[in-house]
Amino acid sequence: MFSWTPRALPGLVVLSGVLALARSVLRARPDRYRDRILAVRLVADPLVVGLIGTRSPGRASAAARGWVALAVVAATMASVGPACAQSDALVLRTSRLLDGTGAVLTERDVIVRDGRIVEIVPAGRETIGMEVVDLRGLTVMPGMIDTHVHVGWHFDADGRLARGGDAEVRVLRAAENAYAMLAAGFTTVQSLGGPEDGPLRDAIARGVLPGPRILTSLGSVSASTGGPASLRAAVRGFAERGADVIKIFGSESIRTGGAPTLSQAQLEAACGEAATHGLRSVVHAHGDESAARASLAGCTTIEHGALLGRETLELLAERGTYYDPNIHLIFQNYFDNEARYLGIGAYTAEGFAQMRAAVPRALEAFRIALGVPGLKTVFGTDAVAGAHGRNAEELVYRVRTGGQTPHDAIVSATSLAAESLGLGSEVGRIARGYTADIIAVAGDPLDEIEALMDVRFVMKGGRVVR
Repeated sequence: MFSWTPRALPGLVVLSGVLALARSVLRARPDRYRDRILAVRLVADPLVVGLIGTRSPGRASAAARGWVALAVVAATMASVGPACAQSDALVLRTSRLLDGTGAVLTERDVIVRDGRIVEIVPAGRETIGMEVVDLRGLTVMPGMIDTHVHVGWHFDADGRLARGGDAEVRVLRAAENAYAMLAAGFTTVQSLGGPEDGPLRDAIARGVLPGPRILTSLGSVSASTGGPASLRAAVRGFAERGADVIKIFGSESIRTGGAPTLSQAQLEAACGEAATHGLRSVVHAHGDESAARASLAGCTTIEHGALLGRETLELLAERGTYYDPNIHLIFQNYFDNEARYLGIGAYTAEGFAQMRAAVPRALEAFRIALGVPGLKTVFGTDAVAGAHGRNAEELVYRVRTGGQTPHDAIVSATSLAAESLGLGSEVGRIARGYTADIIAVAGDPLDEIEALMDVRFVMKGGRVVR
């Protein structure tokens, strides 16, 4: 009987017979990472369950099973993955470039070395002898950023929303979701999710798995956490476990009305403790009272805000609180997959009716927000099971139905989103010294925002991944 210890991990990842089988499967479609991940699951799932499938006390923890699953995937992917980032300079030749702050450049070469943008020069100059990737005819722009996803949410083998389940399956499904978003042009995401995010985030950061840069809360705090002292202790726990951000439920779900759930003192405790540890705090808050309390408590971002009025939105602007409205994809995805959610937890017929009633109110809040001077409205989708890779649909809706300009929509998903994540000097712009997260889309999204849904090229951290 196999007994888990951390020292057993290297042996697991080099099981030659299993990896040989996995590689033979993967070589059938070497051109697409999504197919590779799906193929690896066929091998990795039974392997992990067989090796550490015991659920008895003292055996493998959920985190250990997740790490083993990722180790198997990583070892297999490493044998067939794309070349590592170029050690020599790589030139991206462009005819049209959006820099992420609103500027439009034409006929430029973007020079990338060691994962960063080292220079932007007129096309054809100073690049003689360098390897060139010709992106002329496309619109080149920074990799997009989604500030609110749930990378681990997925449907189970029966096609229904998975709740809980084995850690190795959750991590593998999260890896699929992560690549779907990367292929769609999202090179950074913030996952306000669960513990499975941690090993996936770290594997992607090491470069052994393809996926967007992930910032994660590793979980959340809420009214059930307790009073101010308990909330502070919980935040300290997340900080110690490596969370990048603290997720706080400050109101009920929109499916149950969105009423406030935390007092001013509780929010001040949670957001104050997060700041003590150098962490941002994002608050699920649908209505005016919960959002105002969070802003006054010094929390970083209001998530959702579907029921907010102008007075509250002006308060957010005055206090520099970011606003992340999720006004389309979260609803549309639920409606598209209603049968997969209905009857699970709070996903009741009444809950779906509440969501349908909230759609016009969320749209109205967004339209009001566009007219509030100084309000920092960022891009986020709340992508859950069924929505990963569809993220840009939200941008199209914000422009076509919400009335946002394409320029502002793109900035909200690039430089402004990066700023809200504390990454404003690293990603979200095509500029000298920035990380080379760069995509190219067919057409001009400033004329037709739908172009953002036709991604033809993806570079993340200087590595071409699509």
